[in-house]
Amino acid sequence: MKLNEIRDNPGAVKDRMRVGRGIGSGKGKTAGRGVKGQKSRTGVSIKGFEGGQMPLHRRLPKRGFTNIFRKDFNIVSLARVQQAIDAGKLDAAAPIDAAALKAAGVLKRLRDGVRLLADGELTVKATFEVEGASRAAIAAVEKAGGSVTVKGAAVEAA
Repeated sequence: MKLNEIRDNPGAVKDRMRVGRGIGSGKGKTAGRGVKGQKSRTGVSIKGFEGGQMPLHRRLPKRGFTNIFRKDFNIVSLARVQQAIDAGKLDAAAPIDAAALKAAGVLKRLRDGVRLLADGELTVKATFEVEGASRAAIAAVEKAGGSVTVKGAAVEAA
């Protein structure tokens, strides 16, 4: 196969219908828009308009709000950390923080900090410096002989 022989599958691409080009085309005169009226004209955008009835998006009540101060944590499981240590990308002897996790390829981008969750099992002794951790994650790290330093006060029940 050569580059100049590459084609789409038969029927994959439909030709564009040219409208308003004579009655012989089947889409002449009114171009498939019917006759007269608001919707036959150009520039009409009536999404959500219900003929004068109060539209649904205005009938429903407004609820809740978006907290602009909410922290956006990177969530990291113990299984993912153990996987990086086993692969030799993460050094268990050095403190494991957001920068170390990013350098190891565990995190794509740093957000407001790292939150450690107890999904999986940790088998090596490791020191964590994170912004948040679940109680189960702290217990699992301490069971393996390590320690967790939580920078914020984001220790919650898991």
